[in-house]
Amino acid sequence: MVNKTDAIEIITWAEENEISIWIDGGWGVDALLKEETRAHNDIDLFVEESDGKKFISILKKKGFVKIVESYTTESHTVWKDTKGRIIDLHIFKFNEQGYIVFEGEEYPPNVFSGIGEIGNKEVKCIDAENQVLFHLGYEHDENDIHDVKLLCERFGIPIPREYN
Repeated sequence: MVNKTDAIEIITWAEENEISIWIDGGWGVDALLKEETRAHNDIDLFVEESDGKKFISILKKKGFVKIVESYTTESHTVWKDTKGRIIDLHIFKFNEQGYIVFEGEEYPPNVFSGIGEIGNKEVKCIDAENQVLFHLGYEHDENDIHDVKLLCERFGIPIPREYN
């Protein structure tokens, strides 16, 4: 589990080392909503490739070890510490046009235009519309349903057909 205090601590490690991060997943949703609406198993972070090794070095110093999941790749890794905190780390790069490139896919720069809050800390995150889009096309669990419905309600986004 990654609670609010943990999330702020992890984000602060990056900030203190001048590493830009963007929050995705459940914490990204709660950041946009500016409140913690549910428990979080992990925190999903996007870090630019140029800062990836530096951030991973920080995680290792803080006691995190890499764990292998069925979905992990070279650019999508999972890190866990002895407290059970899990970081789902996505390493990406910006191309010449400013697009986000992650695992061979290109995303427009506005994907990272979200600004939210965790506690009293302002954070950068994936914007609401793209959060909803990224929740499409797979089997949803109760957290997905919870997150999408709250985002749609708060930001006036139509609820996708597959969530009705």
